[in-house]
Amino acid sequence: MLKFASIIVLLLNVPFYSYSQGNDSLFYSGSYSIKVDSIKLAGSKITDPDVIMRELTFGLGDTVNSKILEYNSKRVFSLGIFTKVNFIPYRANQCNYILISVSESWYIYPIPFINFENRDWQEVSYGMNFLVKNFRGENETFRATAAFGYDPSFTLYYNRPYFIREQSIYLTVQLYYQNALNKSPIAKELYGGDFYQKFINGSIDIGKRLNLFNKIDLFAGYDYIENPVFIKGISASNERIDRQVSVGGSYTYDTRDLAQFPGRGIYAFASVQFNGMGIDDINYQVANIDLRKYFELNSGMIFKFRVASRLTFGSLVPYYDLSDFGFGERIRGYYNQVMEGNDSYIGSIELNYPIIKDVGMSFNFVPVIPNSLLNYRFAMYLELFSDSGITRFWGQPIDINDFSSGYGGGLVILVLPYYQFSIEYALNNYGNSQIIFGLGTSF
Repeated sequence: MLKFASIIVLLLNVPFYSYSQGNDSLFYSGSYSIKVDSIKLAGSKITDPDVIMRELTFGLGDTVNSKILEYNSKRVFSLGIFTKVNFIPYRANQCNYILISVSESWYIYPIPFINFENRDWQEVSYGMNFLVKNFRGENETFRATAAFGYDPSFTLYYNRPYFIREQSIYLTVQLYYQNALNKSPIAKELYGGDFYQKFINGSIDIGKRLNLFNKIDLFAGYDYIENPVFIKGISASNERIDRQVSVGGSYTYDTRDLAQFPGRGIYAFASVQFNGMGIDDINYQVANIDLRKYFELNSGMIFKFRVASRLTFGSLVPYYDLSDFGFGERIRGYYNQVMEGNDSYIGSIELNYPIIKDVGMSFNFVPVIPNSLLNYRFAMYLELFSDSGITRFWGQPIDINDFSSGYGGGLVILVLPYYQFSIEYALNNYGNSQIIFGLGTSF
């Protein structure tokens, strides 16, 4: 019976919830609630079955329906290592089966790239990215990147989800080098113009997945930051070169269905990092809080909101580690405007309406290129949004009238699991407008 179901799924590409009834089988459709007697996998060539099974919210003996299977299908797709994921419920031999059919993506990417640093199309870097995903079938990731142009950098990154499988402990290691243009307006004014800083970082993160939705991380790192001259504040120490160790921890709660573009669920993140700890007179701390909520409304519309804050503490926080908008974090309407302070606060709301919702695309007729690079999930959404944020130095009061706010609309295009694009039109609270081209989604 498994062979029969696999043929239907893999050769005829049965869409979710379609059914076929024969002499000895029934594919469930419409409204149903069934007890799971068996779970079968099909289409996985190298992926360890446990990589898939550990994402499921149900097990043998549990009762499932169409919404539960849809949610689990999106969670498995969120791993980013499959181009197709189908959960097919069917009955045979007086048992209820869940067939999980997957198509694996391409896992090795030695390809050139062009990046727009800080999501700014005027800050272009280019280079070579060598990526190995799902290494040894255990969803490991290895990445080596060499970037040139704007802010040249070199990165080595390795993540192993099953570092200690029995304890659900994972490991992440990263080495990083970047020669970056100073981002702080205050530092630029103190120096008397633009200048470059050299950043070298090595870090290790050991985390534990407590259960399906909760995980904790402990991390440590070493940073080497070289400035052209010594100016207090541009350097955290009493020298032009900062050498600092850091330790910290984080907690993550994540119930999102589709990580690349969530439609429902909660994401909550909190972290604290201790820098320097008094060595070379460096002693400051950074805390992050990020809360997001996603709702799926009628007709496939998605409503989502986010509140986040980055807080710093200590006697002296160097300008290169201040909280800011205008680089990684942005306020649409003030997209390229740099704002900095010890602390930052931001809130966002969005409404997404599907124009094209989750259509399978295949270009398998293209010669030479592997089929796993030619299969995608395509979707297109209209978007309405509003952002509001503020940065503050210690001792400055927070006034609602001082918030920088923007609003507008746009178009979001998803080509999953590989690409996400957006084009947005934004107005700020002074009536100034801008068009924003983005890679990725806002949150």
